[in-house]
Amino acid sequence: MADLLLELFSEEIPARMQARAADNLKKLVTDALVDAGLTYGSAAGFATPRRLCLTVEGLLAQSPDVRQERKGPRVGVPEQALQGFLRGVGLTVDQLEIRDDKKGQTYFAVIEKPGRPAADIIAEIIPQVIRNFPWPKSMRWGQGTLKWVRPLHSILCVLSADDGAEVVGFDVDGIESANLTAGHRFHAPEWFSVNNFDQYRAELKKAYVMLDAQERANHIWEDAKNMAFASGLEVVEDAGLLAEVAGLVEWPVVLMGDIADDFMDLPVEVLQTSMREHQKFFSVRNPKTGRIEKFITVANRETVDHGATILAGNQKVLFARLSDAKFFWENDLRMSLDDMAAKLSNVTFHNKLGTQTERVARISALSREIAPVVGADADMAEAAAKISKADLMSEMVYEFPELQGVMGKYYAQKSGLDDAIADACELHYSPLGPSDIVPNAPVSVAVALADKIDTLTGFWAIDEKPTGSKDPFALRRAALGVIRLILENKVRFNLSSHIDAELIRHKVFLDRNTDVAKEEFLEKELLREIADHGVFGAALQAVLDAVLKKGKETFSEDQVWLEHLLESIPENCTNLLNFFHDRLKVYLKDKGVSHDIIDACLAMPNNDDFMLLANRAEALQVFIKTDDGTNLLQGFKRANNILTQAEAKDGVEYSYGADVKYAETDVERTLFAALATADEAIAPAIKAEDFATAMAAMAGLRAPIDGFFDAVKINADSDIVRRNRLNLLGHIRKTMGQVADFTLIEG
Repeated sequence: MADLLLELFSEEIPARMQARAADNLKKLVTDALVDAGLTYGSAAGFATPRRLCLTVEGLLAQSPDVRQERKGPRVGVPEQALQGFLRGVGLTVDQLEIRDDKKGQTYFAVIEKPGRPAADIIAEIIPQVIRNFPWPKSMRWGQGTLKWVRPLHSILCVLSADDGAEVVGFDVDGIESANLTAGHRFHAPEWFSVNNFDQYRAELKKAYVMLDAQERANHIWEDAKNMAFASGLEVVEDAGLLAEVAGLVEWPVVLMGDIADDFMDLPVEVLQTSMREHQKFFSVRNPKTGRIEKFITVANRETVDHGATILAGNQKVLFARLSDAKFFWENDLRMSLDDMAAKLSNVTFHNKLGTQTERVARISALSREIAPVVGADADMAEAAAKISKADLMSEMVYEFPELQGVMGKYYAQKSGLDDAIADACELHYSPLGPSDIVPNAPVSVAVALADKIDTLTGFWAIDEKPTGSKDPFALRRAALGVIRLILENKVRFNLSSHIDAELIRHKVFLDRNTDVAKEEFLEKELLREIADHGVFGAALQAVLDAVLKKGKETFSEDQVWLEHLLESIPENCTNLLNFFHDRLKVYLKDKGVSHDIIDACLAMPNNDDFMLLANRAEALQVFIKTDDGTNLLQGFKRANNILTQAEAKDGVEYSYGADVKYAETDVERTLFAALATADEAIAPAIKAEDFATAMAAMAGLRAPIDGFFDAVKINADSDIVRRNRLNLLGHIRKTMGQVADFTLIEG
């Protein structure tokens, strides 16, 4: 067994690329080793700003001998076919063996490949990996043709074993492999030799290089926490910044500096964002006041003045950065939110969906409609929606786009608006992902739902749906956001009607071929009628008739336009609802509900009421896992299979007409009675959405159904009895079908 040590030493590698590069190096090299017959015990990749490193332990010292047999053509085949086989195996005719086969004498090729030393295989693999390494961005330098993320200076490649170590020799664009590396750029730039990974890691530590990124991150975090604690403060956690800073230094030195009093009145988020984005500083907070009072920076070297000069320079730059932020803040406060919102008319949301002002108008109208459903005040929800995007026109958000919403909240508070409106300005973007917080204040929920529904319906209206893995407008995230807002706030919400309403708004906007007065009338009346009728099937004509009747004196010529306007909405609504259902399946699956249970519940009425759907699915999941549920499902499937075959054979549907007077056995009469009892319990339970009671009533059918199948012959000699028994099976299907579509449940 042998151990491989590989280091690729270069100029500074961008921090964001280091972790992926270490993983790629490990995968590419180990995959190639295994393909060449060299198995290994373990492997690990490391990265610092100036080096990628790979260690592979327990590597075979030599690839095994390989003996392969390949069957060829029969003896006597045309010469062309024989020559093709010979080229494929790399042998001549006299090297082939002739053996008796069931089809006659046949040529066989025996190919023997002796094993090769690991060093020879590695010397072929590493140059190929280096030349084809998948950097997101790479460069050439000097006169060579090699591409690397930054100029590559040296390659260390050593194969060590109990009897010593050897350099694996190869050349990549003039860079020859060796057993040499260098330490920290400033503290220990001298080159030194190593023979194995343990020595390599230890010598680097002496040379002021921490090889492991996690070790550097832990060191930074512990020193930062201790330094802040000593001053009665705490460091604001930021995992992303910690990982980035750990990739910027090989020898982290933690320093804590002061923030000038001039900037203490800036919002906390502004201070944090400015320091993080511009300076890569950690914020240090006073836990008693919540204010950011100091900062943590990480240097890449130790200094004789213990970092005083470094801190002074950083504080000078920070003062300039925060002065800019203060200027933006004070300038923004001089402008009202209404004035900011007015500027949105100059910002295009999407070239087909209009400006941000037009989008805000749609969101405001929809927020007002949704408000009563979520328990919000309609006027307050509409007011919040109207200014929800205003901060996009602030100088602060222009400089720091990630502060959208956050700054809207501050500007709303400074304007003296209700806290519910201010919170909605910030929270209507949430949730931004599966782990993001979900707003629970009614006004925030109303505006958040309206914002996401408008986005989804808009892109459906212009046929910009996600395809495959492509989702440039984050529509899957928006759909999951709607689902989480509904389910985690336990909102009873029939989504289809609001989808219809918003699709109408988009279609009226897209089909602008009427005057303004007519457009306003049609949109208003269409939305009102859709709320009463829907837009599916025959209801579509009812909507047309109702709208035209109200405006027939002026708008009767718009029959064709209205029909065109509405013709795609039912299909778009169904398609978008199916998109929601796909996201809901993922959400519920993470909650432990299996996909077939979800499908069985989606097949039921009102499947646009996600709260109802989730409650039904969770109750059914629990029931199916019980013994009664499992056995009842088998009984249902047996009944359904018999029915399906009989209905296909007889050309009729056995779904009604079962009569107890034709029952010939007690088990039949028992099943009739059990179904009657279940029907009496299930129907009102389903109406009351008491799924636990409905499931319990179904559980009572298990024994009667089992007894029926054990004792009764379905295909009786009497046609009347046979039809009655088949209709009784149909009664089972109908009774259980009140709860879910059990045909879709696996098992």
